[in-house]
Amino acid sequence: MTILRIDSSAKEQGSVTHKLLDQIEAKVGPADIRRDLGGVAVPQIGGTWLAANFTPADQRTSEHQETLSLSDELIAELRAADTILIGLPVYNFNVPGSLKAWIDLVARAGETFRYTEDGPIGLLENKRVIVAFASAGTGFGSEIDHASPYLRFILGFMGITDVTFVYADQQSSKGEQAVETAQTQIDALDEAA
Repeated sequence: MTILRIDSSAKEQGSVTHKLLDQIEAKVGPADIRRDLGGVAVPQIGGTWLAANFTPADQRTSEHQETLSLSDELIAELRAADTILIGLPVYNFNVPGSLKAWIDLVARAGETFRYTEDGPIGLLENKRVIVAFASAGTGFGSEIDHASPYLRFILGFMGITDVTFVYADQQSSKGEQAVETAQTQIDALDEAA
């Protein structure tokens, strides 16, 4: 089993999602592939990237290929992974910009999903995702939580439907109880899918 770990907290020290992911790894196994998007941010897509992406693969120049090389690498990591661990700190009610940039690079037509007459079909199937969700004030699944529904949607759009959230939410009001709740959820995880 190959495990991909994606951290997206901007905090270098004291990140709750980092700690939760460490505990999840201890439960399900160590990550084989690691991406720290908070430490080494991936670039946002721009006009050059879009032009390369929408050029048919057999017509791409070496410059197009170079432009898409990081995206191709990130998609290869997703394809190789059986289990994906994602750290999701909530910033301003949504996913961090670093995680959104990663999503923009991996959600590619013809690579991780395809369009059909009946609508889009995800191409990344039979994968398990465990998300470590942490927030200061946003309640997990509440009307102001735009992070977890978005992440669940985009993963499903790419074909990944086995998604479990472990959450330490509303830490400003719940204090240590929020992290203890998440630890109980981690203890209940199955070791292998």
